[in-house]
Amino acid sequence: MSTFNSQKIHLDHGGGGSASHQLITKLFLPTFDNSYLRQMDDSAQLTIGNKRIAFSTDTFVVSPIFFPGGNIGDLAINGTVNDIAMSGARPLYLSLGMIIEEGFSMDALNIILQSMKKAAQKAEIQIVTGDTKVMPSKSLDGIAINTSGIGVIESDIHISANRAQIGDKIILSGTIADHGMTILTHRDKLMIEGDIQSDTAPLNGLVLNLIEVCKDIHVLRDPTRGGITSVLNEIAYQSGVEIEIQEDAVPIKPQISACCELLGLDPFSIANEGKLIAIVPESSVDEILSIMHRHPVAKDASVIGTVMSDTNPVVYVKTPIGGKRLLHMSVGDQMPRIC
Repeated sequence: MSTFNSQKIHLDHGGGGSASHQLITKLFLPTFDNSYLRQMDDSAQLTIGNKRIAFSTDTFVVSPIFFPGGNIGDLAINGTVNDIAMSGARPLYLSLGMIIEEGFSMDALNIILQSMKKAAQKAEIQIVTGDTKVMPSKSLDGIAINTSGIGVIESDIHISANRAQIGDKIILSGTIADHGMTILTHRDKLMIEGDIQSDTAPLNGLVLNLIEVCKDIHVLRDPTRGGITSVLNEIAYQSGVEIEIQEDAVPIKPQISACCELLGLDPFSIANEGKLIAIVPESSVDEILSIMHRHPVAKDASVIGTVMSDTNPVVYVKTPIGGKRLLHMSVGDQMPRIC
């Protein structure tokens, strides 16, 4: 059920599902309408002088702020770096905006800043400007972070969610739902056996390796809020194509799968923070997979589906026994505040 007609904002509106999509397309986009916003990609692709630039911004309100595999600080760096990289750009510079609750631990803040420093160094980008505000106690849940970034796109690279073509193969760089399930289990103190930790990581190095051998990558997206379900539906809608996913081809760790089954959650709709979906010509699949399998963040990469036709923008999953089910975008997130 849509929440767009409500008189108030709900958590669903920020969850990366259909409620978010409606809020953006029916309110924000008409208000600020221009050709850049209409692309609906993870970053705006701009031309300044003779340079093509990718520009993106993101705000992070994850709860808890510290979790296995990372914290709100490195998550903020990696998230914006990845959004820029999904246009095929080389990220260069970030801004940092912090809103901090009065009484927040100075030691915790220093840990967050140090993790951001390390993440920026790993992604080979610089934080060059920023802003800090402090809010009264109990008016904010600890800390919120905004990062904005820019990167340079080479002239022969053209990657966008509206470029998927019939016959293209869909490649997922690794296992799904790691980040979302880490946040859920840590937030609710669930005692789950097995190593469950966030996959937060910068993907720009992997992307640059990919475009060195394949200039004709059509689409790159990182499936964060709403998981691969939301991203695939957005691509299908923007490109006007039908997408088929092979259910048993989607990699997922056994402990994550068991946890989702126990809690009644759909792993396809759970957030990831260190994975990407690449839609590429069939002729490039072997080269792409070869590079991914040699990279530490994509060693579990696999082909998970195909762009079937341009008759109907829809995503469906083919089950191991040959059945099909539609993969609908959820209204909101199954678990708010995961990034």
